[in-house]
Amino acid sequence: MRKHTIGLLILAMLSSASPSAAQSNASLRGKVTLAVEGTPMHNVIVSIVQLKRSVETDDDGVYQFTDLPPGNYTVLAHIEGFPDAIKSVQVSGATTLDIEMKLSGPREQITVTASGSEQLTSQAFQSVTTLDSTSLVEKASSSIGEVLDREPGVAKRSFGPGSARPVIRGFDGDRVLVLQDGIRTGSLGSQSGDHGEPIDVLSLERLEVLKGPATLLYGSNAIGGVVNAITGHDYAHTGVRGYFTGLGGTANSQGGLSGGIEYGIGKWMIWGNASGQRTGDYNTPVGEVPNSKTRAASGVAGFGRYGDKSFFSLNYGYDNRRYGVPFAASFEGEAEPVAAAEEEAIDLKMRRHDIKFTGGLRDTGRFIDSFKLTLTYSDYEHKELEGETVGTTFRNKVFNYRGQFEQQKKGRWSGSFGFEGLVRDYNTVGAEALAPPVDQKTFSAFALQEIDYERVKFQFGARVERNSYNPDGLRDRAFTGFSGAAGVRVGLWKEGAVVANYTHSYRAPALEELYNFGPHVGNLTFEIGNPNLKREASNGIDLSLRHTASRVRAEANFYYYRISDFVFLAPTGEIEDNLIVADYLQDDSRFVGTELNFDVNLHRYIWLNTSLDYVDAELSRGLGSLAAGTPLPRISPLRGAVGLEFSYKGLSVRPEAVMVRDQDQTFPTETRTAGYALFNVSASYSIPRQHFAHIISVNAFNLGDRLYRNHLSFIKELAPEIGRGVRVSYTMRFF
Repeated sequence: MRKHTIGLLILAMLSSASPSAAQSNASLRGKVTLAVEGTPMHNVIVSIVQLKRSVETDDDGVYQFTDLPPGNYTVLAHIEGFPDAIKSVQVSGATTLDIEMKLSGPREQITVTASGSEQLTSQAFQSVTTLDSTSLVEKASSSIGEVLDREPGVAKRSFGPGSARPVIRGFDGDRVLVLQDGIRTGSLGSQSGDHGEPIDVLSLERLEVLKGPATLLYGSNAIGGVVNAITGHDYAHTGVRGYFTGLGGTANSQGGLSGGIEYGIGKWMIWGNASGQRTGDYNTPVGEVPNSKTRAASGVAGFGRYGDKSFFSLNYGYDNRRYGVPFAASFEGEAEPVAAAEEEAIDLKMRRHDIKFTGGLRDTGRFIDSFKLTLTYSDYEHKELEGETVGTTFRNKVFNYRGQFEQQKKGRWSGSFGFEGLVRDYNTVGAEALAPPVDQKTFSAFALQEIDYERVKFQFGARVERNSYNPDGLRDRAFTGFSGAAGVRVGLWKEGAVVANYTHSYRAPALEELYNFGPHVGNLTFEIGNPNLKREASNGIDLSLRHTASRVRAEANFYYYRISDFVFLAPTGEIEDNLIVADYLQDDSRFVGTELNFDVNLHRYIWLNTSLDYVDAELSRGLGSLAAGTPLPRISPLRGAVGLEFSYKGLSVRPEAVMVRDQDQTFPTETRTAGYALFNVSASYSIPRQHFAHIISVNAFNLGDRLYRNHLSFIKELAPEIGRGVRVSYTMRFF
């Protein structure tokens, strides 16, 4: 009986996927202009998201679509270096829709991370935060952790500014996946608190944060979330586009330059950019933090051909950076920590070569409407320097491949499926060679499907993944696991919806959790890995209530995750090499939290912006001396922010207050951090012209020069956060 019921259900789903009988007799036409000046913008890519059709504006800023099926559509206007402009429109007959491109101010955002193809963040099944290129320049730093800190649900883990890395909803390390254009970076940022990420924020088109389990599309170690750095170069255009950015700041003697150019002729494009950024030791209200300096340089060059039905591109990137690891020498095997003045500075010197090929088909008119294949090879190396002497060298060579098929929408049914894998060669030499050379291989297959009943949408998917480790001289391990999810989105009113998701996620233990053994200053422990670890299994529920309108934008998220066999570092109470001995053990855990955002237009020129986030994470079963209910380490405290945005023509001024509660729910080896309040003001002024745009921004932070400490910092007892400072930037974009 059960088999017959399942068969009837599948038959009903397939019958709902019959082709639409609507006639293709409608059209959409309009003009794209720059806000404030009203000047037309040429060579803007205008897309209808649901139909995956694109056209380019002419010299007068005019675009036109013909032979459209009548319906409700999302229209996206895109040009490199500008925030995307997004409009909703009902097309019936000859329809007109004009679009304004704005450099600042509240607006709808687009994401490709949530489903693998473009969609509005408000329509995604998971919660997504997007920072555009203008916002990234305002927040400019040499690390993505510093840039994303205090975004809703996101905090920063750090061992100084150069190593700051995002923590999403309390998840850190291997449970947060950092991508570039949807592909792993090949870095070792997840393995240690003093390892950074080779991402240059000044050259990005946008930075997307997908909160909550993303294992279906991106793999088992996306159990906490995904950070995806989008570089662009996805559309063909004619002529020259580019940008130049310069910035400087106080409190850490910050300086940076970045520039890029993109040239299109016919269906071909070539591009290149280069960036450099540096900071000195940063100041706090109690003095300078020694050896907290950073330096980063990067460059990219590539070309591609974008035809009507096929496309390909080839891209080469290079990243080189060096940053200090403050107070690291205090823990380097001394009987007692030495004074800062007596320390020999410990730096981390990193470089990465990256080659990426992307190719595929689109608009085939068949069941498989498009296909995209991405191949990348990353050669990553970093050296831990004691003065100028190399202490340890880490090498990580990774070949990634990913293929994704997009199905042609049939009636109410749409979706995608694909495969992904990597081959990894990991090797370390020196004092902190904690693990032997390891070969790792991963392969997975995934599918994501959606049924759209307009007011009600269903999404479900699955992923099967196998991870295998082959270390020299130690036990081989292999893990195969299944991840699955089901979600529903219900429109409650015109601008509002509720979204509910259930996710079952699998995570294979990370290489360091299985095989590390020895003193690890980057995590302030003498680590003892466990080659007998089992895979983790997570079951979670995400609930979201959203409202997106012209005058009110609000989102309330609630999540609850229960993780079986959660891997964590458990202190034994013993001391070895001046570090706490800690074993990688497993216990059940529980994560629960919320994120609230409420923005309201008080006046034509004034917005009120508020936000709040909170996460509570603990062991739920108890193990050894750790009782059930023991808080997990480095969980960010309750945080809230309230601010105003005054916008008039090209001017935007945004004062804000950030309030953080004290964190007294601590792991046994942690110390409490006090609460604090910060006052910041940012402002920008844009001067748009038909072929140029000038953007000047100022960001004044910690105006009260408040002494405060980041609870997620490995050195919070020794190094408070940055004091009062100002960052000024100038960007010129030409198109």
